[in-house]
Amino acid sequence: MKKIVFLLLLILANCGLKAQLTALDDAKFYSFSVTKNSFKINIYIFNGIENTTEFDAGSDDAIWYTFDNPTTPVSSGTSKFYQPEDAKGYILDVNGKLTYIWVFDYKKYLPVFTSLVAEDAPQNQCESLNLLLDALIPEMTYKTPTGQSYKLDRNFTLKYSTLDWSDKWNPAERTMNVQLPKTTLLVDEAPLCDTYFTLKGDQWANELGLQPFEFMSKFYSAVAVGCHITTEAVTRLEKNEGERPDQLSAISGSSPLELFFKSNGNVPVPLYYKWTIHKGEELIVDRNDVDHRFTFVDAGVYKVKLITSNDYCSTADSMTVNISTSGISVPNVFTPNGDGQNDEFRVGYKSLVSFQCWVYNRWGRKVYYWNNPQKGWDGTINGAPASPGPYFYVIKALGADGMPYKLKGDINLLRGKE
Repeated sequence: MKKIVFLLLLILANCGLKAQLTALDDAKFYSFSVTKNSFKINIYIFNGIENTTEFDAGSDDAIWYTFDNPTTPVSSGTSKFYQPEDAKGYILDVNGKLTYIWVFDYKKYLPVFTSLVAEDAPQNQCESLNLLLDALIPEMTYKTPTGQSYKLDRNFTLKYSTLDWSDKWNPAERTMNVQLPKTTLLVDEAPLCDTYFTLKGDQWANELGLQPFEFMSKFYSAVAVGCHITTEAVTRLEKNEGERPDQLSAISGSSPLELFFKSNGNVPVPLYYKWTIHKGEELIVDRNDVDHRFTFVDAGVYKVKLITSNDYCSTADSMTVNISTSGISVPNVFTPNGDGQNDEFRVGYKSLVSFQCWVYNRWGRKVYYWNNPQKGWDGTINGAPASPGPYFYVIKALGADGMPYKLKGDINLLRGKE
């Protein structure tokens, strides 16, 4: 290995060391300071230490001791100190000013992975899961000059695939930090799709500019279940209906409201589906289809619930559907002149389950009848334009809330300029 020269420019303040480090050629090192028990310890992590590795204190007055033997110098009378040892602490004394140094040779702490596998307990993996790690991760322990021991954290990242919901299931990646060594890794969010778990690190390899160690688990088959209810409504476009379901995702509106419910499970993980619809305490629907269609007729508030499950896990989603109370409003004039505005006699309505309307002329003769509230009278009799003037109507209807309607009145037909 190429010779490493460390220029320790000793700017001593409060017994602290400020160092400018220079590496030659391909040499790799990383340094930082920690303070423990009032000692500021400068830690150096080398990517390999050889007999040509040296510290240069920049002063021939430098005296080097070890933490183990702070009275017997290991080097003196020269600015340079060669081949520091792994896992050893050194005291640098320059004219009575002390600097504390701890040395690691990273090549002696390389992780060795054997296996990474999910615990064989799928019934416990609905929310989180344990990964069992078989690996040798040597501990990196340093000491203070008075002998207290401390461990450097060895941080790894654990990555795996899952799914996120945003109008649909989308592939996603989770990354979590783990400190090793340990034999069990808790994954606090169970994946919603099959995946591999990958350990990568540690941070010291990253700091040294090395390729991080990477280890992949055995293939994991997901058992955690996900679902999200979405709806598609059968829309109606006639504008004389109030609160009509004109949105595909409608969950409220005028009766009858026909909705197609989709479970949106994280297929193929769910195996079983259970749909229920309640109106108050009354069970209206109990089905086991993946998706289903239902028409809400009676006014009121409905609770729609879905439970998806497999042999180990289950999850649920729910939504509320509101069906409007009924209502009818009747105009007193219409103008069938072909201008596209108010050309038909139509009622304004919402949530009607039945409807009938009869129109009579002034002599009491029926001139028109219809039973679809979305439709109306276009002002013709047997295909010929009806005479302008007053006409009389009779309406019988039933609301989705049980409200009966019996309405009578007059409607004026005004033609104006056609």
